[in-house]
Amino acid sequence: AVRDSAASRYLTGSSDASAAVDAGGGYILVGDDESNTLRLYDRNNSGAPVHTWDFSSALGVSKEIDIEAATRVGDTVYWTGSLGNNKDGAVKPDRHTLFTTKVTGSGADTQLSLTGSYHGLRDDLIAWDTAHGNRYGFAAGAADGQAPKQIDGFNVEGLEFAPGSTTTAYIGFRAPLTPAVTGGRALLVPVTNFSSLFGGSAVHATFGDPVELDLGGLSIRDLRRNDLGQYLIVAGSWAAEDNSAPYALYRWDGRAASKPVKLLDLPTGDAGAWEAVPEVPDLDAPGARAQLITDNGSADLYADGTAAKDLTHPEWKKSRSTWFTLG
Repeated sequence: AVRDSAASRYLTGSSDASAAVDAGGGYILVGDDESNTLRLYDRNNSGAPVHTWDFSSALGVSKEIDIEAATRVGDTVYWTGSLGNNKDGAVKPDRHTLFTTKVTGSGADTQLSLTGSYHGLRDDLIAWDTAHGNRYGFAAGAADGQAPKQIDGFNVEGLEFAPGSTTTAYIGFRAPLTPAVTGGRALLVPVTNFSSLFGGSAVHATFGDPVELDLGGLSIRDLRRNDLGQYLIVAGSWAAEDNSAPYALYRWDGRAASKPVKLLDLPTGDAGAWEAVPEVPDLDAPGARAQLITDNGSADLYADGTAAKDLTHPEWKKSRSTWFTLG
């Protein structure tokens, strides 16, 4: 039986949820790392999406963006691909895509429109690291032939704005760890002009001092801030595609000098990798609860030897959301 089943819901139509933000009124917007479709779900009930959007043609991409992270400021949602190579180590430019959508309406009436894109952040990050002595090995980790999900790889899975800012955003890395050894720290790189990258003008990202966090040897799988400046970090192994490795939930205040505090170890006995937290409650409120979402793409949901991402019918595919009490 699935642990925490009473607090679980199933988001059908896709098994590969990898990023989510709040849409208000009990609904969430969910991105997928196996397609470029954005989906609007009722977060309190199992079922299919109530709306879907695919901006591939407008973005000029034909392959998957590998959406891995998102964050919302006002009526703008920022989405990013993994920026890494594919699992075989091939450089795939569509995965280097970041884009913005404007939200109109809320809840079940939410609508999205594409408002901007940026395709240069991967190159900007590599150039920045190279100029600083290859401290994090970005050029080597992103080189053609290098799989992204290695301890010294190059793979982004977190995106959130810095404390009190709507311009500086943290890019959270699943790989590399720093140093790139067992027990290494998780890496965040601040992009200080992040909100200015999407207007189509000839700009490049500028960077602040990197942040290295002790997450017990785990790396960033998602990152989310609330209006109180409290952060939740979904931490997981750089290697894990499923529930075979540890996952944990940390709180943090967003400041480089502050040590994240573990709130709980996430259950790993059921299908799926913990990959998204759409919203952060007041973490100091008694009984505060947060909803986390799994990417079930690699899971054999029906014990037939088929990974969920490869199932024939979309309605058979599903990700799982679960509420956890944090206090």
